Amino acid sequence: MQPTREHLLWMYEKMIEIREYEETMAKVYLEGKLPPKIQKGLAFDIGAGPVPGEMHLAAGQEPVAVGVCAHLGNDDSVVGAHRSHHFAIAKGVPLDAMTAEMFGKDTGLGRGKGGHMHLFHVPTKFSCSGIVGASAPQACGAALAARKLGKDWVAIAFFGEGAANQGAFHEALNLAAVWKLPVVFVCEDNKYGISVEKSVSTSVASNAVRGAGYGMPGVLVERNDAVEVYAAAGAAIARARRGEGPTLIEVKTDRYFGHFQGDPETYRPKGESAALRQDDPIGRLGARLRAEGLIDDAQDQALRQRIAGRVETAFAFGRNSPYPAPQDALKHVFAE
Repeated sequence: MQPTREHLLWMYEKMIEIREYEETMAKVYLEGKLPPKIQKGLAFDIGAGPVPGEMHLAAGQEPVAVGVCAHLGNDDSVVGAHRSHHFAIAKGVPLDAMTAEMFGKDTGLGRGKGGHMHLFHVPTKFSCSGIVGASAPQACGAALAARKLGKDWVAIAFFGEGAANQGAFHEALNLAAVWKLPVVFVCEDNKYGISVEKSVSTSVASNAVRGAGYGMPGVLVERNDAVEVYAAAGAAIARARRGEGPTLIEVKTDRYFGHFQGDPETYRPKGESAALRQDDPIGRLGARLRAEGLIDDAQDQALRQRIAGRVETAFAFGRNSPYPAPQDALKHVFAE
């Protein structure tokens, strides 16, 4: 399955948007968190600055998000994990409200009460959480709902390779296979589960082989490439829509930043991230578009300027929006 001209251009634009967003957030997040603006004796204050709390960025992993989401509509569900900005952007979650949520503002997706790991947007059926492995059973629930409603909707569970060692992952795959649910499990293998290399934590070289244990196809995408992800995801999603059940996909991808912002990354070989950037997937797709006459340098520059403007507007919205009123602390929560 090869992408159409429209899909190629869409994936390229979205990858640039995701990268621009993540690299902007990388800078904004550190505001006020480093000496000398924090308590004496501290090297990093996670609760300080305009964006408090942890921050997990996905620069480098854009191909996974766009290659899958290119096949989805608003009625299809996406469930992500703690590192999910790229999925949210590719699914169409509005940048303004998403950014405001990370700033803890009342105009955010969750009225500023969820933060970056708990993004939720009903119109695009997108959600994520900080619980490792939680996306798999949640996506099964969305897929079961589609089945009971008689719809051809699909659900996507995104998670990292570390989550494939969680019990919930295996339980969800078994349930999805037994019930032939329209769900696709997408594992992002960025080599590290926090700071632990996959080679010392996982008994198999590729989690894709685990699909066979549950009677479903297991597909390995060996290159961090949007077009290759698109082909694998297209076949799996079409299979799910036909009522033929779930698929497990693992994509070898690259994480340019640390596990979290502020991560000293002492576990990574020196220069690893810089070396990975030498084969950047955005540049690779851009070269293909130029070779096929789909874009030229002037169009590319104009596109990047438009995207930079969108991201700048979103961050300004987040900064300038009001905080929730103290008396609203117990509103929009499950229990009081």
